[in-house]
Amino acid sequence: MADDLRTSLGCYGDSVVKSPNIDQLASKSQVFLNAYVQQAVCAPSRTSMLTSRRPDTTRLYDFNSYWRVHSGNYTTLPQYFKSKGYFTTSVGKVFHPGIASNHSDDYPYSWSIPAYHPASFRFEKEKMCKGEDGKLYANLLCAVNVTEQPGGTLPDMESTDEAVRLLKKLANDSVPFFMAVGFHKPHIPFRIPQEYLSLYPIDQMTLAPDPDVPKLLPPVAYNPWMDVRKRDDVQKLNISFPYGPIPKDFQVRIRQHYYAAVSYMDTQVGRLLSTLDDLGLADNTIVVFTSDHGWSLGEHGEWAKYSNFDVSTRVPLIFYVPGVTTFHDWMGKSTFPFIDILAQSNLFSCIQEELCTEGDNLAYTFQHRERGENEEAISFSQYPRPADAPQVNSDLPDLKDIKIMGYSLRSWDYRYTLWLGFNPKTFQVNVSDVHAGELYMLADDPGQDNNIYSDIDHRVMMKKMAGLPHVSLI
Repeated sequence: MADDLRTSLGCYGDSVVKSPNIDQLASKSQVFLNAYVQQAVCAPSRTSMLTSRRPDTTRLYDFNSYWRVHSGNYTTLPQYFKSKGYFTTSVGKVFHPGIASNHSDDYPYSWSIPAYHPASFRFEKEKMCKGEDGKLYANLLCAVNVTEQPGGTLPDMESTDEAVRLLKKLANDSVPFFMAVGFHKPHIPFRIPQEYLSLYPIDQMTLAPDPDVPKLLPPVAYNPWMDVRKRDDVQKLNISFPYGPIPKDFQVRIRQHYYAAVSYMDTQVGRLLSTLDDLGLADNTIVVFTSDHGWSLGEHGEWAKYSNFDVSTRVPLIFYVPGVTTFHDWMGKSTFPFIDILAQSNLFSCIQEELCTEGDNLAYTFQHRERGENEEAISFSQYPRPADAPQVNSDLPDLKDIKIMGYSLRSWDYRYTLWLGFNPKTFQVNVSDVHAGELYMLADDPGQDNNIYSDIDHRVMMKKMAGLPHVSLI
């Protein structure tokens, strides 16, 4: 599981990124092209996915509560496997650490052993980035010489080392295992090995295709990217609040560093998969790759996550299932040979128990091809706001400060969002209290820049909203 990774991968059609190891995985997998998270921020999204429940059920919209105490003692995905006799283990960032997972990554409920966190992660928010003056800063852009970092390593390198060690141990055991490996990149700061920047020459990088704030974007929908603003190198730019913009030359450098961070993370995925292959486990191990949410790279004049746009809510979702999505190569070829970027069925038919609590079970798609677009298929996302206009806590309001909830529907041909009054004490939404709305018709507006909400009859859309399996709307 990656952190803040949008669908900027070669297997999703991105022509800029270099992601050969994930692309290789995708070539032997079922790739879901339209997967959307329930809320584009770490803890709510991860908790939602791992409990199979929407944020309105977990009641986690921020980082400040533990769902087992706050809303319900829900069984998690790893907990289910553990209850079936699997050895379950967590490496890196899987659950959001801290209060949101009871300061234990939900151990011992979800995991057989305590979760592993790389020791070098504690330096992520410290002044580790060497400036032009030779001093250290807490920068957004932080490509480093790894040998000069504490311990001569970085968090995702450490996590991969630990995951490899565990795989070698588990390969010799008869007990089935569920291993979750959470990479920290491309989450900011972009503290990555400096050599990855060479993959993306700055003179070949461009701005986002739609770098301006859309004229008809409701102020409540805009996220002012406070976590980006707080970094030392960004503060020096004296960017106006809330809309900016960031100087164009710095925008290009952010995009360069993000893509370099993706390639760095891709290398760690390659190391892990090649170990799985070398140990003879690729023929009987399901591999799933995904992310907790996306990240805006200047689209709509926005950066970071914290919104309902596709660039924030759409994520990669890739399933490798041996014998279903691919078959063993009896000629002895490796399934996942490591690609050094710097140098250059039956499994599902036996699942009878219904495990999708709040969503649709798509396991059947592994055995039956889709016959075209399902015009009624809808993905559902949401995001909270403390006020109608952007303010310093708009990106991540505490529960007590949430006044508005933006509910967003994404179909094949539109994205429709309503910003509705929300009561944080009762967790109820008042559908008659409409603060703002957005409607983007994707055939003519794939970037979601032309809001035509005021031009249409909303009765049909309200019927779709009312038909959602959603208990909190009143």
